[in-house]
Amino acid sequence: MMVYRCSFLKSKAQRCLDGKMGMKENDFNPDELIKLAQDKTVSAKNQLVENISDLFLSPSGRLNEHERALMNDILSKLIKSVEENVRKELSLRLSDSNNVSVELASLLANDNIEISRPILEKSRVLDDAQLIEIIRNRTDAHRMAIAIREFVSEDISSELIEQGNEDVIEALIRNENAEISELSMDYLVAESKTFDRFQEPLLSRHDIPSNLAYRMYWWVSAALRRKIITEFSVDETVLDDALEMSTKMAIQHHDETDNAMKKAVNLVRKMQSNSSLKVSFLLQSLRQEKVDLFVAGLAELSGLDTKIIWRSFRERTGESMAVIAKAIEMDREDFTSMFLLVVQSRSGAKARATNLLKSILTLFDDIEVKNAKMAVRHWQRDSGYQDAMIKVRETG
Repeated sequence: MMVYRCSFLKSKAQRCLDGKMGMKENDFNPDELIKLAQDKTVSAKNQLVENISDLFLSPSGRLNEHERALMNDILSKLIKSVEENVRKELSLRLSDSNNVSVELASLLANDNIEISRPILEKSRVLDDAQLIEIIRNRTDAHRMAIAIREFVSEDISSELIEQGNEDVIEALIRNENAEISELSMDYLVAESKTFDRFQEPLLSRHDIPSNLAYRMYWWVSAALRRKIITEFSVDETVLDDALEMSTKMAIQHHDETDNAMKKAVNLVRKMQSNSSLKVSFLLQSLRQEKVDLFVAGLAELSGLDTKIIWRSFRERTGESMAVIAKAIEMDREDFTSMFLLVVQSRSGAKARATNLLKSILTLFDDIEVKNAKMAVRHWQRDSGYQDAMIKVRETG
């Protein structure tokens, strides 16, 4: 079996690396890689994996798409036989790469948590179905890594809530970039009566429906009242008055936040009706730190739901924002300004986006307007479908 594997790897590596001999002196020698593939020692296998991963993850892009596929195939066959520390190193290297095959990413994601964590937290190669499979079949440590991903869809959130322990669920609630359906939110609010630790992060979420927030504020106050009366000597009438006043103020603040978004939507719709809603207004809103107006304005110009714009606003890479900007035919200069202002609004005045800016502008330049418009139309249909499903549940 070992002889067959080495022969297989030799032929694959040779085909993949033929023609690479004209590279610089510090580049890999194909003959050396083939020798490593034939070597039965663990150290040789480790070195082979490191060399191949360095080659196909090189920033200079020395391998074409076909060659990368061959390298992915070789790595997938070797991954189970190499030492744990090498698998961990590979996971770290591959977690930020989009050139990794799904098969290889899945193998690493299903390994023990020390190896799988970087892939589970960062990799965009795995889709929802694969992540849900991991949630169902792996450990709470794996679920925790998924719960803190940069973006978590409603489907993944629902599965984490069903399968995860209290730590996982709390981490999910605290993840501002996690989408939680109204049905799941209703369940979590009910559970927060039993699990106090869910209350504060739930009340801090911008997407908790007002009726659920209202329900929570009152029973959180009741629980606080019992604790104070039990542990301290206080006048119950004074305490009740103070708790009622603070609860009403908190509810009012939550309602005002909702109302601010509604006012922003109403304003931009009026501007759109008289053709005064322009990209310059979006940029001005960001410069004045009026994010609600920016979100509402971009939603109106693109025809997308504000929830989708909020999701794009929170996305670190800016890829969705680039697609939306291209769909409304925003020019490159305005998109550059918008991207930098979004990063600043999201992360503070000192935020740096130098590394991200180059890659996002490359993506923006590569996107065809017609393809961007097609993607936005798909997102518009998704939003309508979700709204229809909510209405069905409400009237069913």
